[in-house]
Amino acid sequence: MRILVATDAWRPQVNGVVRTYERLAAEAGKLGATLDFLTPEPFPTLPLPTYAEIRLALLTLREVEAKVAEFRPDYIHIATEGPIGLVTRSWCLRQSKRFTTSYHTRFPDYLSARLPVPKEWGYTVQAWFHNAGAGMMVSTKSLADELVGRGFQRIMPWTRGVDTDLFHPRAVRPFGDGPVFLYVGRVAIEKNIDDFLKLDLPGRKVVVGGGPELGVLTARYPEVLFTGPRGGKELAESYAGADVFVFPSRTDTFGIVLLEALASGLPVAAYPVTGPLDVVQPGVTGVLSEDLREAALAALTIDRAGLRASAMSFGWQACAHQFLDNIVVANGQVGGVSLAEKAPAA
Repeated sequence: MRILVATDAWRPQVNGVVRTYERLAAEAGKLGATLDFLTPEPFPTLPLPTYAEIRLALLTLREVEAKVAEFRPDYIHIATEGPIGLVTRSWCLRQSKRFTTSYHTRFPDYLSARLPVPKEWGYTVQAWFHNAGAGMMVSTKSLADELVGRGFQRIMPWTRGVDTDLFHPRAVRPFGDGPVFLYVGRVAIEKNIDDFLKLDLPGRKVVVGGGPELGVLTARYPEVLFTGPRGGKELAESYAGADVFVFPSRTDTFGIVLLEALASGLPVAAYPVTGPLDVVQPGVTGVLSEDLREAALAALTIDRAGLRASAMSFGWQACAHQFLDNIVVANGQVGGVSLAEKAPAA
């Protein structure tokens, strides 16, 4: 099985989409499938307005056709709705070539956080984009239910995984004595980090990650430790050395960082929204509340002994199996499958 993945999100970006496809390629290879990627790397790019770290590729239908001719894929999967996704979608429709997509990002919410653009306009465009495909993969049932209500069709389940060899409990305290309240992820306006940083909490707050809001928030909250991006063992020790993982985002479609925290034995405090609702067991692995301070303080009392077990069910191999199964089903059966029928309980 040879699959071409068209994605606007790629290195040097550091985010859940990039990490997901990097790990998917490795796991799919073990299952006899080969993934190749059409990414911004070989093309001229322009910075995304208000988010210069993200580069928008400038490419043509002919360049997509050249990539297809070079790789000769059995299937095409479109990961993002940016220029690469749009041009690949157009090429597939012109060639009557079936393709699948995946829903990773609430771009309408991100756009409306920066510009006076109604969210409904953005969701209408996204539904137009994805409904042309043979199936759209979605990471959680709560998100799938919402998107069905917004007119999205042919939804298929595709969960995420966590590297439990890297992320595990460790006897380390890189940020000193607790309590330490930790956030890991992009430092961007849509992540709603202000809601975390303005909380009156004991101990200290730590933010691991980079992004366009890093300078602004560093100046606004001088008492907070901003480490910048971290990876590998250093990132794993950051999780293990904290006391509560605070996830203030209301716009994430999943949140791999939630799994990384739980695998590290770190309880979660979050709002009761898509992502946390599908991953966190209230009172067992974390606390969900519209009062984020209350959730963070209550999470301090969670018994950490059983947290890692909840993350162990999210394996990357199972993630790859599900992705490949979806590819086959979508390309051989009109209408795809129902996430409500197939999605495992979180």
